[in-house]
Amino acid sequence: MKRIKLTTWILIAMVVGIFVGWLCHNYLPTPEAAKNVAGYISLFTDVFLRLIKMIIAPLVFSTLVVGIAHMGDAKSIGRIGLKTMGWFITASLFSLLLGLVLVNILQPGASLNLPLPEVGTSSNLKTASLSFREFVTHLVPRSVIEAMANNEILQIVVFSVFFGAAASTFGEKAGVVISWIEQLSHVMLKVTGFVMALAPIAVFAAMASVVTTQGLGILWTYGTFMGEFYLGILLLWCLLALAGFVFLGPRVTRLIALIKEPILLAFSTASSEAAYPKTLEQLERFGASKKITSFVLPLGYSFNLDGSMMYCTFAVMFIAQAYKIPLSTMDQITMLLILMVTSKGMAGVPRASLVVIAATLATFNIPEAGLLLIMGIDQFLDMGRSATNVVGNSVATAVVSKWEGELLPEAKAQREIDRDEGLVAARV
Repeated sequence: MKRIKLTTWILIAMVVGIFVGWLCHNYLPTPEAAKNVAGYISLFTDVFLRLIKMIIAPLVFSTLVVGIAHMGDAKSIGRIGLKTMGWFITASLFSLLLGLVLVNILQPGASLNLPLPEVGTSSNLKTASLSFREFVTHLVPRSVIEAMANNEILQIVVFSVFFGAAASTFGEKAGVVISWIEQLSHVMLKVTGFVMALAPIAVFAAMASVVTTQGLGILWTYGTFMGEFYLGILLLWCLLALAGFVFLGPRVTRLIALIKEPILLAFSTASSEAAYPKTLEQLERFGASKKITSFVLPLGYSFNLDGSMMYCTFAVMFIAQAYKIPLSTMDQITMLLILMVTSKGMAGVPRASLVVIAATLATFNIPEAGLLLIMGIDQFLDMGRSATNVVGNSVATAVVSKWEGELLPEAKAQREIDRDEGLVAARV
């Protein structure tokens, strides 16, 4: 009942937020006044996202260390890591390819017939920060404290893998440390429950703020592009569900039902990160092993952003079509391979998809100013990308658990969750 109630409140908050935003946009005297009001409304969303970021680092560290320590040996870690990365690379390729195929079939930018912008027109986005060399060196933290302070998920994962692997070599001698970290993970999940109770307020504020400044009219102006992009998102969801069905069978429908709250949360706040704690909880409720979930899910937030990758090829080709810049089949294949690498640096970069797209435009001599065509609606597009990232990572985690023989029957998984919650409540 609590899960149903939270989902219902999130949906209500979205609708009410859109209505309040429409009122503010239409009845406030000036655009400046609307912008000021939107700034105050968005405070609720900003606070909520800061609360989420507050718990991400200790949650990732504690769950990942415990999971790796329970795996036993380095061979298990390596085997699971290879299976996980194999799935991520395959999913990335299909996501990029789907966006490329759809944009060539639908031709959303062909009707714009825009003149080339003046030389020097810029979107003011930095593109050099996503070079492959810098991404690789960025994998390893200079300090774990710095990584946690900056919420660098991938760096936290690297440190946690080393810490967990080292702890597992000590066996029972490290039992006290692992037990303490396991209790920390339970406490952090309880804190997550407190934070999630504020989700409807954050969702209301996010929708009201965007519609107050942009208005509903922008949705009509870019309706064709957005409609075709969301058609692509729907097809990608179907492909992910089909892939999940191949390995999980009919149980994949139960997985989608369980993650509807994280999906709604990611969609309404346009943040995959906001949905991370709830996704972790629901995957364990589904029956995915804790040690697999705590290992695969954080990696997915760096290497398996399916919705964002599909959008990259879709948006680059849209801008090229708008300026009538032809790209040969070989150019498009090259672009896909480049995005396979550069998209892996998206995690932790603000407006990451736009940065990756800007870098790709420069590579193929497409005016960077073309980003101005989509920046106004990027918030609405990011909602779909974020929700898709949650679906992709959830399916990946469940499938890897199945491969490892660590997927529990749902009834047994629920009993273990109830037992853990009872232990925590008893200690409190």
